[in-house]
Amino acid sequence: VQLQASGGGLVQAGGSLRLSCAAFGGTFSSHVVGWFRQAPGKEREFVSVISASGGYKSYADSVKGRFTISRDNRKNTVYLQMNDLKAEDTAVYYCARSTGYFGTNTNRYAYWGQGTLVTVSS
Repeated sequence: VQLQASGGGLVQAGGSLRLSCAAFGGTFSSHVVGWFRQAPGKEREFVSVISASGGYKSYADSVKGRFTISRDNRKNTVYLQMNDLKAEDTAVYYCARSTGYFGTNTNRYAYWGQGTLVTVSS
């Protein structure tokens, strides 16, 4: 399976972006999908995760109340709506698929997309 993240770009602080993660070549609807990000010089960190059905969601404290994860299994796509963006949200954002694991540990996600860059200017 291949994951492709898109939707990144340059936005001013306070603005919004919606990231998409599309799956190709495999099933998507029965898997947990997470979003992670990596800022320059920092380790990759958890952002959000959604269960296979979409009924369970979790967020990092730093994005809670500003980001919303959702999915459309008919389109094999998971979204990350990002509102009220801050300069510290600047990073490459990755989506990843796990097999049953619902959590923040990057090592438990087996399939990763290539990342999409989000730059927030202050």
